[in-house]
Amino acid sequence: MTGNQRGNGAGRTGGARSGGRPTSGARSTGRSGGTGRPSGNRSTRSAPRPKAAGPAVPEIDVHDPDGIRLQKLLAAAGVGSRRVCENLITAGRVQVDGHVVRELGVRIDALRQTVHVDGERIQLDESRVYLAFNKPLGVVSTMSDEMGRPSVGEYVEQRKERLFHVGRLDVDTEGLLLLTNDGELANRLQHPSYGVPKTYVAMIPGPVPRTLGRQLREGVELEDGKVAVDSFKVVDSKPGWALVEVVLHEGRKHIVRRMLEAVGHPVESLSRTDVGPVRLGDLRPGKLRPLTRQEVAGLYKAAGL
Repeated sequence: MTGNQRGNGAGRTGGARSGGRPTSGARSTGRSGGTGRPSGNRSTRSAPRPKAAGPAVPEIDVHDPDGIRLQKLLAAAGVGSRRVCENLITAGRVQVDGHVVRELGVRIDALRQTVHVDGERIQLDESRVYLAFNKPLGVVSTMSDEMGRPSVGEYVEQRKERLFHVGRLDVDTEGLLLLTNDGELANRLQHPSYGVPKTYVAMIPGPVPRTLGRQLREGVELEDGKVAVDSFKVVDSKPGWALVEVVLHEGRKHIVRRMLEAVGHPVESLSRTDVGPVRLGDLRPGKLRPLTRQEVAGLYKAAGL
Protein backbone atom coordinates (compact mmCIF):
# COMPACT_ATOMS: atom_id res chain seq x y z
CA MET A 1 0.00 0.00 0.00
CA THR A 2 1.40 3.36 -1.01
CA GLY A 3 1.73 6.36 1.26
CA ASN A 4 -1.15 8.12 -0.54
CA GLN A 5 -3.33 5.09 -0.11
CA ARG A 6 -2.53 4.96 3.56
CA GLY A 7 -3.39 8.67 3.85
CA ASN A 8 -6.67 8.23 1.99
CA GLY A 9 -7.53 5.21 4.03
CA ALA A 10 -6.90 7.12 7.20
CA GLY A 11 -9.16 9.85 5.91
CA ARG A 12 -11.96 7.39 5.23
CA THR A 13 -11.54 5.83 8.63
CA GLY A 14 -11.62 9.23 10.28
CA GLY A 15 -14.71 10.14 8.26
CA ALA A 16 -16.51 7.07 9.42
CA ARG A 17 -15.79 7.90 13.02
CA SER A 18 -16.53 11.62 12.93
CA GLY A 19 -19.13 12.13 10.24
CA GLY A 20 -16.79 13.01 7.38
CA ARG A 21 -14.38 15.25 9.33
CA PRO A 22 -10.83 13.92 9.49
CA THR A 23 -9.43 13.00 12.86
CA SER A 24 -6.57 14.95 14.34
CA GLY A 25 -4.19 12.16 13.34
CA ALA A 26 -5.05 12.13 9.55
CA ARG A 27 -2.46 13.63 7.24
CA SER A 28 -3.25 15.87 4.27
CA THR A 29 -2.32 14.61 0.81
CA GLY A 30 -2.13 18.07 -0.68
CA ARG A 31 -4.48 16.99 -3.48
CA SER A 32 -7.96 18.27 -4.01
CA GLY A 33 -9.24 14.79 -4.79
CA GLY A 34 -8.22 13.32 -1.41
CA THR A 35 -10.27 13.42 1.69
CA GLY A 36 -7.43 15.04 3.66
CA ARG A 37 -7.22 18.80 3.98
CA PRO A 38 -5.42 20.46 1.04
CA SER A 39 -2.35 22.32 2.22
CA GLY A 40 -2.33 25.06 -0.40
CA ASN A 41 -5.90 26.29 -0.42
CA ARG A 42 -7.38 27.42 2.91
CA SER A 43 -10.62 28.59 1.32
CA THR A 44 -11.83 25.00 1.12
CA ARG A 45 -11.88 24.56 4.91
CA SER A 46 -15.22 23.68 6.43
CA ALA A 47 -16.99 26.63 8.05
CA PRO A 48 -16.99 26.49 11.85
CA ARG A 49 -20.13 25.20 13.44
CA PRO A 50 -22.35 28.01 14.76
CA LYS A 51 -22.41 28.27 18.52
CA ALA A 52 -25.62 27.31 20.17
CA ALA A 53 -27.62 30.37 21.09
CA GLY A 54 -27.93 31.00 24.83
CA PRO A 55 -31.25 31.36 26.55
CA ALA A 56 -33.12 34.49 25.54
CA VAL A 57 -32.95 37.26 28.14
CA PRO A 58 -36.50 38.36 28.88
CA GLU A 59 -37.25 42.06 28.59
CA ILE A 60 -38.34 43.77 31.78
CA ASP A 61 -42.00 44.67 31.56
CA VAL A 62 -42.59 47.94 33.42
CA HIS A 63 -46.15 48.29 32.12
CA ASP A 64 -48.88 48.49 34.75
CA PRO A 65 -52.31 48.03 33.12
CA ASP A 66 -53.92 49.84 36.06
CA GLY A 67 -51.51 52.77 35.85
CA ILE A 68 -51.50 56.08 33.99
CA ARG A 69 -49.94 56.67 30.58
CA LEU A 70 -46.32 57.66 30.93
CA GLN A 71 -46.51 60.73 28.67
CA LYS A 72 -49.48 62.08 30.64
CA LEU A 73 -47.59 61.78 33.93
CA LEU A 74 -44.51 63.47 32.48
CA ALA A 75 -46.58 66.36 31.13
CA ALA A 76 -48.32 66.77 34.49
CA ALA A 77 -44.90 66.87 36.18
CA GLY A 78 -43.91 69.83 34.03
CA VAL A 79 -41.46 68.06 31.73
CA GLY A 80 -43.19 69.51 28.66
CA SER A 81 -46.33 69.29 26.56
CA ARG A 82 -47.87 65.88 25.85
CA ARG A 83 -46.34 65.90 22.36
CA VAL A 84 -42.90 66.81 23.71
CA CYS A 85 -43.11 63.99 26.24
CA GLU A 86 -44.14 61.53 23.53
CA ASN A 87 -41.10 62.53 21.49
CA LEU A 88 -38.86 62.04 24.51
CA ILE A 89 -40.22 58.52 24.97
CA THR A 90 -39.86 57.44 21.33
CA ALA A 91 -36.32 58.88 21.28
CA GLY A 92 -35.33 56.54 24.12
CA ARG A 93 -34.65 59.34 26.60
CA VAL A 94 -37.05 58.10 29.28
CA GLN A 95 -36.34 55.31 31.76
CA VAL A 96 -38.78 53.58 34.09
CA ASP A 97 -37.22 51.66 36.97
CA GLY A 98 -33.88 51.86 35.16
CA HIS A 99 -35.17 50.50 31.82
CA VAL A 100 -35.55 52.53 28.62
CA VAL A 101 -39.15 52.82 27.45
CA ARG A 102 -39.93 53.69 23.82
CA GLU A 103 -43.59 52.62 23.55
CA LEU A 104 -46.24 55.30 23.94
CA GLY A 105 -48.83 52.92 25.35
CA VAL A 106 -46.92 52.16 28.54
CA ARG A 107 -48.77 52.84 31.78
CA ILE A 108 -47.03 53.05 35.14
CA ASP A 109 -47.76 53.48 38.83
CA ALA A 110 -46.55 56.95 39.81
CA LEU A 111 -46.36 56.04 43.49
CA ARG A 112 -44.39 52.84 43.06
CA GLN A 113 -42.15 53.32 40.04
CA THR A 114 -39.29 55.74 39.37
CA VAL A 115 -38.84 57.71 36.16
CA HIS A 116 -35.76 59.47 34.76
CA VAL A 117 -35.56 61.74 31.71
CA ASP A 118 -32.06 62.20 30.34
CA GLY A 119 -30.80 60.86 33.66
CA GLU A 120 -32.83 63.37 35.70
CA ARG A 121 -35.20 61.95 38.30
CA ILE A 122 -38.77 63.13 37.77
CA GLN A 123 -41.02 63.20 40.82
CA LEU A 124 -44.47 62.03 39.71
CA ASP A 125 -46.06 61.73 43.14
CA GLU A 126 -48.17 64.88 43.46
CA SER A 127 -48.48 64.38 47.22
CA ARG A 128 -44.77 65.09 47.69
CA VAL A 129 -43.89 68.59 48.86
CA TYR A 130 -40.49 70.29 48.57
CA LEU A 131 -40.07 73.78 50.00
CA ALA A 132 -37.31 76.31 50.51
CA PHE A 133 -37.64 78.34 53.71
CA ASN A 134 -35.66 81.38 54.74
CA LYS A 135 -35.35 80.83 58.47
CA PRO A 136 -35.19 84.12 60.37
CA LEU A 137 -32.89 84.78 63.30
CA GLY A 138 -34.28 83.63 66.64
CA VAL A 139 -36.31 80.76 65.15
CA VAL A 140 -35.41 77.24 66.27
CA SER A 141 -35.16 74.45 63.70
CA THR A 142 -37.93 72.31 65.13
CA MET A 143 -41.56 71.82 64.19
CA SER A 144 -42.54 72.72 67.79
CA ASP A 145 -40.68 73.96 70.84
CA GLU A 146 -41.38 72.97 74.43
CA MET A 147 -39.85 76.23 75.69
CA GLY A 148 -42.28 78.32 73.66
CA ARG A 149 -39.65 79.79 71.35
CA PRO A 150 -40.59 80.61 67.74
CA SER A 151 -40.17 77.46 65.65
CA VAL A 152 -40.18 76.48 61.98
CA GLY A 153 -43.45 74.62 62.51
CA GLU A 154 -45.29 77.89 63.09
CA TYR A 155 -44.59 78.92 59.50
CA VAL A 156 -46.17 75.80 58.00
CA GLU A 157 -48.92 75.04 60.50
CA GLN A 158 -51.62 75.90 57.95
CA ARG A 159 -50.40 73.23 55.53
CA LYS A 160 -52.16 69.87 55.53
CA GLU A 161 -48.96 67.86 54.91
CA ARG A 162 -46.80 66.62 57.74
CA LEU A 163 -43.52 68.32 56.92
CA PHE A 164 -40.11 68.03 58.49
CA HIS A 165 -36.88 69.95 58.04
CA VAL A 166 -33.76 68.67 56.31
CA GLY A 167 -30.97 69.32 58.79
CA ARG A 168 -30.86 72.24 61.17
CA LEU A 169 -29.74 75.82 61.51
CA ASP A 170 -28.69 77.35 64.82
CA VAL A 171 -31.13 79.74 66.43
CA ASP A 172 -28.68 82.59 65.75
CA THR A 173 -28.11 81.53 62.12
CA GLU A 174 -30.50 82.55 59.37
CA GLY A 175 -30.97 81.35 55.84
CA LEU A 176 -31.95 78.38 53.71
CA LEU A 177 -33.70 75.40 55.27
CA LEU A 178 -35.39 72.69 53.19
CA LEU A 179 -38.78 71.31 54.22
CA THR A 180 -40.37 68.18 52.75
CA ASN A 181 -42.54 65.15 53.40
CA ASP A 182 -40.23 62.93 51.33
CA GLY A 183 -38.60 60.95 54.12
CA GLU A 184 -36.21 58.93 51.97
CA LEU A 185 -34.76 61.99 50.28
CA ALA A 186 -34.48 63.92 53.56
CA ASN A 187 -32.64 61.08 55.30
CA ARG A 188 -30.14 60.77 52.49
CA LEU A 189 -29.50 64.50 52.25
CA GLN A 190 -28.66 64.54 55.96
CA HIS A 191 -26.42 61.47 55.82
CA PRO A 192 -22.72 62.44 55.82
CA SER A 193 -21.78 59.75 53.26
CA TYR A 194 -23.48 61.71 50.46
CA GLY A 195 -21.56 64.91 51.23
CA VAL A 196 -24.12 67.43 49.97
CA PRO A 197 -22.31 70.81 49.90
CA LYS A 198 -23.72 73.76 51.82
CA THR A 199 -22.74 77.38 51.33
CA TYR A 200 -22.55 79.94 54.15
CA VAL A 201 -21.83 83.66 54.21
CA ALA A 202 -20.23 84.89 57.43
CA MET A 203 -19.20 88.26 58.74
CA ILE A 204 -15.91 88.03 60.62
CA PRO A 205 -13.34 90.46 62.04
CA GLY A 206 -10.82 91.63 59.48
CA PRO A 207 -8.45 91.95 57.87
CA VAL A 208 -8.37 88.41 56.44
CA PRO A 209 -4.85 87.11 55.75
CA ARG A 210 -4.20 85.67 52.31
CA THR A 211 -3.21 82.35 53.86
CA LEU A 212 -6.57 81.83 55.61
CA GLY A 213 -8.23 80.10 52.66
CA ARG A 214 -5.41 77.60 52.27
CA GLN A 215 -5.41 76.95 56.00
CA LEU A 216 -9.13 76.17 55.99
CA ARG A 217 -8.88 73.96 52.91
CA GLU A 218 -6.05 71.97 54.46
CA GLY A 219 -8.11 71.46 57.59
CA VAL A 220 -8.51 72.74 61.12
CA GLU A 221 -8.21 70.52 64.17
CA LEU A 222 -11.24 70.75 66.46
CA GLU A 223 -12.05 68.92 69.69
CA ASP A 224 -14.13 66.36 67.77
CA GLY A 225 -11.72 65.90 64.88
CA LYS A 226 -10.23 67.66 61.90
CA VAL A 227 -12.48 69.49 59.45
CA ALA A 228 -11.74 71.13 56.10
CA VAL A 229 -13.77 73.42 53.85
CA ASP A 230 -14.45 72.68 50.20
CA SER A 231 -13.84 76.30 49.24
CA PHE A 232 -13.34 79.73 50.81
CA LYS A 233 -13.33 83.24 49.43
CA VAL A 234 -13.63 86.83 50.59
CA VAL A 235 -16.83 88.40 49.25
CA ASP A 236 -16.33 91.91 50.62
CA SER A 237 -14.15 93.67 53.14
CA LYS A 238 -13.96 97.01 54.93
CA PRO A 239 -11.74 98.25 57.72
CA GLY A 240 -12.26 96.02 60.72
CA TRP A 241 -14.47 93.31 59.14
CA ALA A 242 -14.89 91.00 56.15
CA LEU A 243 -17.70 89.09 54.49
CA VAL A 244 -16.55 85.58 53.53
CA GLU A 245 -18.13 82.62 51.77
CA VAL A 246 -17.54 79.11 53.11
CA VAL A 247 -18.57 75.90 51.31
CA LEU A 248 -18.38 72.57 53.12
CA HIS A 249 -20.26 69.28 53.33
CA GLU A 250 -19.74 68.68 57.04
CA GLY A 251 -22.85 68.59 59.20
CA ARG A 252 -21.42 68.83 62.69
CA LYS A 253 -23.03 71.22 65.15
CA HIS A 254 -21.88 74.87 64.93
CA ILE A 255 -19.20 73.72 62.49
CA VAL A 256 -18.72 77.01 60.62
CA ARG A 257 -18.60 79.09 63.80
CA ARG A 258 -16.22 76.69 65.53
CA MET A 259 -13.90 76.49 62.55
CA LEU A 260 -13.59 80.24 62.01
CA GLU A 261 -13.15 80.88 65.71
CA ALA A 262 -10.36 78.28 65.80
CA VAL A 263 -8.40 80.28 63.21
CA GLY A 264 -8.87 83.59 65.02
CA HIS A 265 -11.92 84.98 63.20
CA PRO A 266 -15.04 84.45 65.34
CA VAL A 267 -18.32 84.80 63.45
CA GLU A 268 -20.39 87.91 64.06
CA SER A 269 -23.29 86.89 61.79
CA LEU A 270 -23.96 83.80 59.69
CA SER A 271 -26.38 82.88 56.92
CA ARG A 272 -26.76 79.74 54.79
CA THR A 273 -27.38 80.56 51.13
CA ASP A 274 -27.21 77.20 49.33
CA VAL A 275 -27.95 73.52 49.92
CA GLY A 276 -26.72 71.45 47.00
CA PRO A 277 -28.41 72.81 43.86
CA VAL A 278 -30.95 74.92 45.81
CA ARG A 279 -30.20 78.61 46.28
CA LEU A 280 -31.84 81.01 48.71
CA GLY A 281 -31.88 83.81 46.15
CA ASP A 282 -34.07 86.77 47.03
CA LEU A 283 -36.44 84.79 49.27
CA ARG A 284 -37.25 87.04 52.24
CA PRO A 285 -36.88 85.91 55.87
CA GLY A 286 -39.89 83.92 57.06
CA LYS A 287 -41.08 83.14 53.52
CA LEU A 288 -41.49 79.81 51.71
CA ARG A 289 -41.34 78.83 48.06
CA PRO A 290 -41.80 75.48 46.30
CA LEU A 291 -38.69 74.01 44.72
CA THR A 292 -38.54 73.79 40.95
CA ARG A 293 -38.54 70.46 39.15
CA GLN A 294 -34.86 70.97 38.32
CA GLU A 295 -34.02 71.67 41.97
CA VAL A 296 -35.82 68.52 43.14
CA ALA A 297 -34.05 66.48 40.46
CA GLY A 298 -30.72 67.96 41.57
CA LEU A 299 -31.39 66.96 45.16
CA TYR A 300 -32.27 63.42 44.08
CA LYS A 301 -29.02 63.24 42.13
CA ALA A 302 -27.03 64.53 45.10
CA ALA A 303 -28.68 61.87 47.27
CA GLY A 304 -27.96 59.07 44.81
CA LEU A 305 -31.63 58.42 43.98
